[in-house]
Amino acid sequence: MIVLDAVFPIDPQKREEAIELFGAVAEASRAEDGVLEYRVAAGIDDENRFQFFERYEDDAAFAAHGESEHVERLGAELPDLLAGEPEVTRFDVDSASAVEL
Repeated sequence: MIVLDAVFPIDPQKREEAIELFGAVAEASRAEDGVLEYRVAAGIDDENRFQFFERYEDDAAFAAHGESEHVERLGAELPDLLAGEPEVTRFDVDSASAVEL
């Protein structure tokens, strides 16, 4: 399983534009084969800091996602929305299980 954690600091003046873009990308991504989870959330401490949490079945699903039209759109539009450097981390996970609280 591939897990991606990405944080994008967004220009406050472009927040609504970013929300529309991120919503469209998330919706299209969730419909892809091999995408187990795709979430986007705004920060509690900083509403202009958006965090993506993505889970993929395998490398093939991750690669296919990267070649999709909606990710190409994200790549084209995101630079104009950013207020700083993105932070993106990929995790290759052998196993995962729920934690009982």
